[in-house]
Amino acid sequence: MKYQLGYLLLFTSVLFLVSCGKKESIFTDNDVFRYNESANIQTLDPAFARNMAIIWPCTQLFNGLVQLDDSLHVAPDIAKSWNISADGLQYEFTLRNDVYFHKHKNFGKDSTRLVTAYDFEYSFNRVLSEELASPGTWVFQHVNNYKAVNDSVFKIDLKNPFPAFLSLLSMKYASVVPKEITEDKSIDFRSNPIGTGPFQFKIWEENVKLVLRKNPNYHEKDSSGKRLPYLESIAITFLPDKQSGFMQFIQGKIDMISGLDPSYKDELLQPNGKLQEKYQDKIKMLTGPYLNTEYLGFNMNDPLMGDIRIRQALNHGFDRTKLVAYLRNGMGDGKVNGMIPNGLAGFQPAKDPLYNPTKAKELINQVKKNRKLPIEITLSTNNTYLDIAEYLHREWERLGIKVKIDVMPPSTLRQAIATNKLSFFRGSWIADYPDAENYLSLFYSNNFTPNGPNYTHFKNTTYDNLYQQALNTVDDEKRTELYQQMDAITAQQVPVIILFYDKVARFTQKNVHNLQPNAMNGLNLKYVQKH
Repeated sequence: MKYQLGYLLLFTSVLFLVSCGKKESIFTDNDVFRYNESANIQTLDPAFARNMAIIWPCTQLFNGLVQLDDSLHVAPDIAKSWNISADGLQYEFTLRNDVYFHKHKNFGKDSTRLVTAYDFEYSFNRVLSEELASPGTWVFQHVNNYKAVNDSVFKIDLKNPFPAFLSLLSMKYASVVPKEITEDKSIDFRSNPIGTGPFQFKIWEENVKLVLRKNPNYHEKDSSGKRLPYLESIAITFLPDKQSGFMQFIQGKIDMISGLDPSYKDELLQPNGKLQEKYQDKIKMLTGPYLNTEYLGFNMNDPLMGDIRIRQALNHGFDRTKLVAYLRNGMGDGKVNGMIPNGLAGFQPAKDPLYNPTKAKELINQVKKNRKLPIEITLSTNNTYLDIAEYLHREWERLGIKVKIDVMPPSTLRQAIATNKLSFFRGSWIADYPDAENYLSLFYSNNFTPNGPNYTHFKNTTYDNLYQQALNTVDDEKRTELYQQMDAITAQQVPVIILFYDKVARFTQKNVHNLQPNAMNGLNLKYVQKH
């Protein structure tokens, strides 16, 4: 512990020294953006960017064909333009001619080289190879083939139309990487990454610190023509305790914390979601919709849970406004409707509050008339969400339902959900890509677990037909209408209880500017300035 603390104090000092060959550059606190990653980082290889802890640094290090802007619209990246065929099956990308890999001796005398379409062909082959065993192969499940036509043109043919495909290509799994580095057996690419991003790798002392430095040859410029990024460096620490990370932030030793942890949420926020008065002049709070729907799932194969009256009664039997205010300090939206959260095409705001204890009791009494046994349910969750489970326990027992809370380790809970072994479970769905299909796929019958994400085993013929229509519709307006029809079916049939739509919550020092939150909770630091 003393060893780590010593590094941390050195790491967060006002003057930051990094050796560059024989020269040493000294830059000020305003040149360095610092944050703590309590979850640690397992790899810096984008082919394994399966969680936010990895995605955030990979976003600074790598680029793909396309990227998402802060409004989650697909924007050019290494591809400066593209054409999509009328049937939605063929994509042709034209690449920029000014994107270079970070410098490395393996590139020869120039220590770098231009990115070409052949690099994307290689990078996609690498992700799909059985030898690599990347968790990102699913991104290419709709792809029939792809090829580099020449240095600047890259073509992809799909097996079937998939309107969200461009969004999929914005994921870090689809980043371009250089063959000269990844295939050098003397280099561990996981811990010595070479990409094209606004920052380049400098130092990674695992469990202690990670340093990225400005890429002086980055291809993007701001609106005035100045080359990005503005910062000189990114410094990431790895204190596992979120309370300790919070204290580092309050002391001004890191520039940002993300999310709300029970250890400090009441210290930081009032129940109405506003900053506590003592912090209002000291830090900034950045919030907005987050593509994360928090829910409870029913196993539709369970005889009791298969009764829609039970599902509807539980859905009407608790006050989401109180839940969000007192257990989330206002960081969430309890005015829920279907599975699609605010921030996506297809989202429909709720017309009426769902809380209706009178209706809930009527439904329970109807079930009891034809049932000899008492109504008993078991809600499976993990310790992180125990406070919410206990609140629901109190509310539902007032309806005459016996509730048992089964607390499991997170990994055990995930496995039990994936194998359809639980009757009633706590879950959340964070969007992998910004299209409502990502949420609606949870209720398509061909996606029953273990072959897909339909953990509830919900099946509805009308829903399945609408889902197939949406996949084959290239018109955005028509597809949104289909999404809304599907979401309305799930809201009525209640295969899941929507608890709330989450919100992004970020807190920064007052001197941090241009750090925009987005609904994917991405972290893009190329526009950030400190002054």
